[in-house]
Amino acid sequence: MHPVIPYVIAAALVGLGAYGVLVRRNAILLLMAVELILGGVNLVLVTADATVRAVLPAGGQVFALFVIVLAAAEIGVALALVLQLYRLRRAVAVDEIPLEREP
Repeated sequence: MHPVIPYVIAAALVGLGAYGVLVRRNAILLLMAVELILGGVNLVLVTADATVRAVLPAGGQVFALFVIVLAAAEIGVALALVLQLYRLRRAVAVDEIPLEREP
């Protein structure tokens, strides 16, 4: 398979994820958009590892595994924050979150 195809798919995933982060107001949909971006990054890492195996043996796969672990930790912390936000405000819209503390 030609390596351009996975790079185009990864660019589409990152583009869709960036669009989701910029447009969506719901915190759960924001997390899903960030996961799309991380999936695109993983695809680039694995494709680069497959095409340049002679220079770095298994370098891209190790970084991809690190990104997967990072994504799992990010989802765990972010979902805990979203659940706490829902308990306090009964909404998960990010534009309704007060950023400053009231006296």
